[in-house]
Amino acid sequence: MRFIHSGSTRRRMAVAALATSAALVLSACGGDTGSDSGGEGGSGSEGEQTITFIPKQLNNPYTDVVLGGGEDGASEAGFASSEVVGPLDASASSQVSFINAETQRGTNVIVIAANDPDAVGPALEEARTAGAKIVAFDSDTNPDYRDLFVSQVDAKEVALIQLELISEQIGGAGEIAILSATANATNQNEWIKFMEEELASNPDYAEIELVAKVYGDDDDTKSFQEAQGLLQAYPDLKGIISPTTVGIAATARYLSTSEYKGEVALTGLGLPNEMRPFVKDGTVTEFALWDPAQLGYVAAFAGKALADGDITGEAGDTFEAGELGEREIGDGGIVLVGPPTQFNADNIDDYDF
Repeated sequence: MRFIHSGSTRRRMAVAALATSAALVLSACGGDTGSDSGGEGGSGSEGEQTITFIPKQLNNPYTDVVLGGGEDGASEAGFASSEVVGPLDASASSQVSFINAETQRGTNVIVIAANDPDAVGPALEEARTAGAKIVAFDSDTNPDYRDLFVSQVDAKEVALIQLELISEQIGGAGEIAILSATANATNQNEWIKFMEEELASNPDYAEIELVAKVYGDDDDTKSFQEAQGLLQAYPDLKGIISPTTVGIAATARYLSTSEYKGEVALTGLGLPNEMRPFVKDGTVTEFALWDPAQLGYVAAFAGKALADGDITGEAGDTFEAGELGEREIGDGGIVLVGPPTQFNADNIDDYDF
């Protein structure tokens, strides 16, 4: 099945205050499944369960799709209310104040995509001590700080697909660079590690040289500037891998109006709706991604199974994830959602997310 979402439920969006360490939480209404603002919607006096999603950052197109699936999953799983809270920047410690607030509210399940695997640790420990179940999704915490991790796909598989694509597009030889998200992002760093290992050990890639890794911090403007900087610093660059939806879209936008269009290959992880014009104008040949909505959807059902005591997060535990069926927890408390899809001119119009 394919999920198509636009983020229709209530979300609280936060901006870091300039003069204090507190966060200003803004409300935006868009549906009837979210809870009331003003701090209500905690564990509930009648035992009704609540769930809160804390993404890396708000106002990110990829995140919006993930959260749309999460909110649908929360409703179908039977949570009394769901909330989305989080920072507008993806810095290492920007999520801590939101975790603390959910602990105070008595939220039953916190679902988090960690900007840093360790910076959120003490706050998550306090939340668990207070009785919350912790589900990491998209980007893992240190495993000591969560009950389970819902991962897009096998991390090595993600890395290898991107290497295969860039190798095909540059003819198996030349200089490449990686434009990533933040330097501390767990998922990005794991993919890059596997890419580096494969480049060093696989003879098929012996003529490919990784000359630079740069970070756009999942910010469109910075990613655009980093892409521009790569082409200026490495005039012989043949290709760029950007394993982040913000980074690949910003890089494609730069390449599409530059002298490098058609000369420098670009692949990575992107949203079909954002990348469609760049595929059709020849800037990008092929890229990959999973269905982000399924990630949030499975995470919501995992949280409900934890809150109900049906699973503990141990390897071998199973739970039902609504229309996506039974899921099994693997080693390390990891649940895999599904394999990635490769998008190109032949199939990109078949997808809408």
